[in-house]
Amino acid sequence: MPSEIVMYQKHDFPGEDAFIRIKIWRVNPNVPASQHNYKYSLVYVVDGVCMVRYDNEAGKGDHKHIGENEYPVSFSTLKDLIKQFRIDVTRMRS
Repeated sequence: MPSEIVMYQKHDFPGEDAFIRIKIWRVNPNVPASQHNYKYSLVYVVDGVCMVRYDNEAGKGDHKHIGENEYPVSFSTLKDLIKQFRIDVTRMRS
């Protein structure tokens, strides 16, 4: 699967053992079960535990993990996906 990195960002929360990491690749062909040409991993980790994760692993399509639970994600644009992720992180941090 040929790919190119589209975005890589990491944000550490000062004074906390917590970070956000966003990795997005453009791929060809599409990841199986996804209807777009991106592979992505967006994570929020606290004390070494992944609290929020958005990904589209092969065969599962677009989905997110909130704690131990998994939910489908509706993908429209990368901007919207990142916005949804940040909303979930903000909720988790509240």
